Amino acid sequence: MLNLINHVVKISAHRDRTEINAAMLDALTELFHPQKLTIFRCYAGKRKTMAFSCAGTRPEGRFVHNAYLPDPRYCYPLDRDPLLRRCRKEASAALEILDDGSHRVVFPVFRLDQPSYMIDLSLAEEFSADQRVSLMGLIEYFGNHIALLDYGESDTLTGLSSRKTFDKHLFELLGKSSSDLQLSTFLNDSPRRRQGEPESSSHWLAVCDIDHFKLVNDNFGHLIGDEVLIMLARVMRHSFRFDDQLFRFGGEEFITLLQPTDLASASATLERFRSDVENQVFSRIGHITVSIGFSRLLPNDTPTDVIDRADEALYYAKQHGRNRIECYETLIDNGRLDIKQIAKGEVELF
Repeated sequence: MLNLINHVVKISAHRDRTEINAAMLDALTELFHPQKLTIFRCYAGKRKTMAFSCAGTRPEGRFVHNAYLPDPRYCYPLDRDPLLRRCRKEASAALEILDDGSHRVVFPVFRLDQPSYMIDLSLAEEFSADQRVSLMGLIEYFGNHIALLDYGESDTLTGLSSRKTFDKHLFELLGKSSSDLQLSTFLNDSPRRRQGEPESSSHWLAVCDIDHFKLVNDNFGHLIGDEVLIMLARVMRHSFRFDDQLFRFGGEEFITLLQPTDLASASATLERFRSDVENQVFSRIGHITVSIGFSRLLPNDTPTDVIDRADEALYYAKQHGRNRIECYETLIDNGRLDIKQIAKGEVELF
């Protein structure tokens, strides 16, 4: 019992998902000695839910992946696994007896009627009733801790990730890009890419702004304005890939961090979202549109650098008709924008 309490204390000390997963992995491994263990983070999409194996054990040893950056190499549709599918459908633990007599059991953690995590363990046949009670209690605690984390990381109106969470996600991406660049320089090679990624693949940051949103609030009231923001967030979830990261940045402004892809694919993804918004009927007000500016995420960027570039493209879109998307790099290449450079460490005076 003291060992269980000790692990609960260790889990509760963390506010970072990756660290929480690692602490939970240590607790499950030490207390219950599973033959196999995987902690999945789940992402509900319009057509399917994806499961990301963010921590667990393999024959070659323990693994922990960055829980904020779902790696497609370790993701697959949840429905591909019959036991995971049954667990989601029944919204409760699902059990399967394996050929060797061991028990495979999957425990779900739900948020807003959708699984946010699943914990998949293979346990020995002699696993005692007392151990099962302790295991269920630990997983229930894990779910409660994750629920508090979700509450702290989410925008209370739209349910998207919040501005506070955006800062953390962006620093994670910038750190990863910088590490990849340093490693590729050390190896005297081009920057590393995942298998199947195009040569020009990179992350992209897009700033999305609702056109004439002030008129919505002025003409229909702030409650209707809030409904518009909620519906727009729903359109965003349906328009982007499960591993694209969506944030409400403030007011009517939203930010998307696109997973590695090339310019053409990034443009097509954002154009799909723009079109989906234009075609969506918003209750009581009819149709609205969005303007979008986006820019490539560079290894040596600061958060201010990339946001400023995307904002420049957004401003251009708003000044040239709205309801359109513009890429900063394309605008520069075509001579429609001038590069604004401020030396690192210097202050721009107005």
